[in-house]
Amino acid sequence: MSNSKPEKGIWKIIGASSLGTLIEWYDFYIFGSLATVIASQFFPQTNPTAALLSTLATFAAGFIVRPFGALVFGRLGDLVGRKYTFLLTLILMGGSTFAIGLVPSYESIGFAAPVIILVLRLIQGLALGGEYGGAATYVAEHAPPHRRGFFTSWIQTTATLGLFVSLGVILLVRHGLDSDVNRSIEKFNEWGWRIPFLVSILLVGVSIYIRLKMNESPLFAKLKSEGKVSSNPLKESFAHKTNLKMVLLALFGATMGQGVVWYTGQFYAQSFIETVCKVDFEQSRTILIWAILFATPFFVVFGSWSDKVGRKWIMMGGMLLAIIFYRPIYQQFLTETNTSAYQTKQLAAESDALVLAETINGKEITTTTVVKTFTDGSSYTEKTIQRAGENNSTVLQLDKKLTTGVYWKFVFLVFIQVIFVTMVYGPIAAFLVEMFPTKIRYTSMSLPYHIGNGVFGGLTPFIALLLTTINTDDKLVGLSYPIAISLVCLVIGVLYVSNKTNTDVHE
Repeated sequence: MSNSKPEKGIWKIIGASSLGTLIEWYDFYIFGSLATVIASQFFPQTNPTAALLSTLATFAAGFIVRPFGALVFGRLGDLVGRKYTFLLTLILMGGSTFAIGLVPSYESIGFAAPVIILVLRLIQGLALGGEYGGAATYVAEHAPPHRRGFFTSWIQTTATLGLFVSLGVILLVRHGLDSDVNRSIEKFNEWGWRIPFLVSILLVGVSIYIRLKMNESPLFAKLKSEGKVSSNPLKESFAHKTNLKMVLLALFGATMGQGVVWYTGQFYAQSFIETVCKVDFEQSRTILIWAILFATPFFVVFGSWSDKVGRKWIMMGGMLLAIIFYRPIYQQFLTETNTSAYQTKQLAAESDALVLAETINGKEITTTTVVKTFTDGSSYTEKTIQRAGENNSTVLQLDKKLTTGVYWKFVFLVFIQVIFVTMVYGPIAAFLVEMFPTKIRYTSMSLPYHIGNGVFGGLTPFIALLLTTINTDDKLVGLSYPIAISLVCLVIGVLYVSNKTNTDVHE
């Protein structure tokens, strides 16, 4: 973009790019937001924990293939252009998301169901691998050099806003299926969960229409008119020693740590609150919604600030704060929801007991369920499981509803984590764009971003849950993974990443 071009024109570019990217993130994350429901729909229910792990593994598979999408579509973007490449990724993402909403359940078609879901999830991952690099590059190549951090930070908000929209749509659908809350929840778990997947096709259609009206990036158009487009972006990106060094530095000194901080602060936070702390489905999601709503403006704050002080120390600071505060924050989640927290409370009401007797593997099991409500407004569902011939019973506290004070404390604790996310994520698009020359930028920046986010970051919920099933004595053991990855990235970033802002991208 020439320096004489008025900045006001870039808002149309940001709006069009951001809308499409937000929709792609919505499509991608709706799967993770409905992990527990999808586990019950598409995997055998003989072992619910194994079903959830299988779902999270399928969720993670979408991240693992993102680097391959970065290679395929990054190469296409550097050969053909930015505009048509991320138009194609939008169509692939929208089509596969819509198709997930149509797949029959495990009860209907057996093991074909999880296989089809996995294939569609892989297509989603490939599409997202090509989307982000294109959108970030497209905006950066229109932005004035001295404000690149500010303008690209708007693209950075789309990942979090996509999650926000996915959670909001889920709650709206869940409440809107029936005037009776219990029947509405039952309908949602049976078939209503498909609606958020199906409605995405309308959003994608709008975004495709808008993107068709966009022009090609001026920097790429200039290269193409001069005949300077790369003939082999993959070779130039990864076979040349100097550029390969920058790719590796971007990965191990920035995107790897940024990825685990992002997924811990948003996805693992929700998963931990729901599956470990056993907080009510709706509260666990609205806690995250409020935290995201309050914290999202800080993407732009830190992106803009990076134009003045450089990208490096803001990103490194976010990683350092995450390393220091993760365990204390999650310990607070546990403290407020453990059994002892309810022992001193005064019981206000207790529902009639619902007793269910069934025979599983030849052994009779009796499950007694009651809802206990306390005078401070909190409540939980107590489920007692008694196996015939055994003296001891298993007592579970589920669907805990927090008091107003504790609820907002949880919102604040998640908000702090999302602030860490905004620090590492707000400046990173400008940081990556400035590391690589125009003719191979799409390919070069997409790969380290999607390995850092897709592999290291996307595996966070799965590895964290897996660690808790291995070491059941430490409920915070899942945090070991993001803390260790952040620490390694912090050390490499501090030692080897430059804080110099490169304003010359007009190669």
